[in-house]
Amino acid sequence: MRFGLCVPCLGEFADPRRVAELARRAEESGWDGLYVWDHVVFPFGAVEVADPWVLLTLVAAATERISFGPLVTPIARRRVGTLARQTTSLDRLSNGRLVLGAGLGFTLEAEYGTWGESIEPREVAARLDEGLDLLAALWSGERVDFTGRHLTATDVTFLPTPVQRPRPPIWIGGNWPSRAPVRRAARWDGFAPMIIGPDGSFAPTPEIVGEMTRIIGAHRESSTPFDMVVTGRTPADRSAETVDRVAAVAAAGATWWLEGFHPGPGEYEQALRRVESGPPREFAATGPSEEQSA
Repeated sequence: MRFGLCVPCLGEFADPRRVAELARRAEESGWDGLYVWDHVVFPFGAVEVADPWVLLTLVAAATERISFGPLVTPIARRRVGTLARQTTSLDRLSNGRLVLGAGLGFTLEAEYGTWGESIEPREVAARLDEGLDLLAALWSGERVDFTGRHLTATDVTFLPTPVQRPRPPIWIGGNWPSRAPVRRAARWDGFAPMIIGPDGSFAPTPEIVGEMTRIIGAHRESSTPFDMVVTGRTPADRSAETVDRVAAVAAAGATWWLEGFHPGPGEYEQALRRVESGPPREFAATGPSEEQSA
């Protein structure tokens, strides 16, 4: 199992230098990845917002080993050609450490309705699927002629290619228990669900992870490695309760555990303290090995 952080691009995390410093300390403390939210506007009040690609550029420059990426970027509100350039540049800058998290966006009213775009879920989902297919084609470095219902690319060849071949990994995000994102994820390289309890906190359980793993297995045709990316929150201690909880999630099929943070006051300092205490690697001794992770 691998361990990382998932932080907002909002509030205290809107300063790219602070996020880069967090990433640097995470790498020094033995963590495996750092991922950031992607918003242009936030649906819950006025708050400072940073561009995720600026944050990730500084993360790439401040580190040498950890993986990183947006978790998630709403493909349907982006120009896919521009996204292909941004992601390729980051993958090359980092010598092949980018992971692209992709999804519909949160919320559709904020991500799309703010700008007068369609908030109809089926249309946004169709644009997401076409965008992913087109992005993968552009990453190939081969000539692309693409005609979809929503997107078109005519006689275009994108060079250079990403370092990672055939392409950077793609993780699909979604809100559990919605099944459509799980089925979409089975086509790609990983699933990064938001599992939220009634009190609004992260609530991953072995039962939920096991169910998601079974659904992925029923729909997945490829035999290539696949990541189940679970976001939760653990204290820095090594209590038996925490050990048992994370170990059970790993045994149920999770290959990544991300410590999740919010844009509230004091969260950046909490993230620093959690990072410096180190990842809970021993928690996952009964889970999938790192060799099984993408």
